[in-house]
Amino acid sequence: MATVIFDVNETLSDLSALSAAFDRVGAHPDLIETWFAGTLRDAFTLNFTTGPQPFQDVARSALLGLLSQEDHLTVSTEEAADTVMAAFAELPVHPDVPEGVRALARAGHRLVALSNGSVENTEQLLERAGLREEFALLLSVDDAGAWKPDRRAYEYALHTSGVQPRDAVLIAVHPWDLHGAHQAGLRTVFLDRTRALWPGVFTAPDQHVHSLLDVVLP
Repeated sequence: MATVIFDVNETLSDLSALSAAFDRVGAHPDLIETWFAGTLRDAFTLNFTTGPQPFQDVARSALLGLLSQEDHLTVSTEEAADTVMAAFAELPVHPDVPEGVRALARAGHRLVALSNGSVENTEQLLERAGLREEFALLLSVDDAGAWKPDRRAYEYALHTSGVQPRDAVLIAVHPWDLHGAHQAGLRTVFLDRTRALWPGVFTAPDQHVHSLLDVVLP
């Protein structure tokens, strides 16, 4: 049986649920993807220069910068950011997550969550979905000293889980995350819900599936 390490943001959590919050403050929901990409850009820059900072701080900073350019906000930029960040803390999981997670747990795999966000947010997400008890460990890169896809983040997860890389597999929707995990020796599963083209410059995943229900592990 494997130790199955799940990415959290977008892999488990469904960011599309933020659409209502963006609408409520007068911002177009199409900005969700731009905001999250900007958050990652800023976080990766910090990680490889002055040092990592907490997800919430980086995400809010990126959100303020994005919302400050909007002309039709119904509230102040600060209030709009507060509204979106509050909604982010209440996200649901994707529809395929509950059954997919339980199937892997029933198969005897040990489940671990590894997030670039906080353990608290991960725990609340899983509790809302009724899945907290399926996970043996909830981990954050805050304790690793480096954001994924830095090798140190995966090594921290392996060390804390007490497993060798060959006995662990990362499931994620982000190719950059899977590429990083592969360099650290983990097996990888690309959860491709949007049927995106895999970047040719990255190491190919061991599995490429379109739903968590399609994951099959030895």
